[in-house]
This record gives sequence, structure tokens and C-alpha cells, in this order.
Amino acid sequence: MRDMTGLEWFKSSYSGNDDSACVEIALTPDHIHVRDSKTVNGPQLAVPATTWTEFIHSLRGA
Repeated sequence: MRDMTGLEWFKSSYSGNDDSACVEIALTPDHIHVRDSKTVNGPQLAVPATTWTEFIHSLRGA
């Protein structure tokens, strides 16, 4: 789904189809954008791609 900023948002393949309690991400060359799927016009978090990668790797090691 593309929003007014032109970002294309994706939900995890682990998310259900009922739209409850999900986060969505959008990819740009330098950042990963994160938002709450229930509040698509709400705040968004932009994380540098390298920081996001470190975050994901830390979850896999937990």
C-alpha cells in the first residue's frame, strides 16, 4: 500500500489478515520506516538501514 508520502508499506508475512497489532515497514535507500498498521496516518519512525540490520540480528541471537 502506497501512502501520501509515496512510501510503499509492507506487513510481516507472520501477520494475520485481521489488521490487529501489526507494524508495517517501508524501504528507502538509506532508511527503514516503521509505523503502526492501525494508525497509518500516525507517527512514523525512520531508522537508518544499518541500525535496522543490527536490530534484526540482535533479535535472532536472543
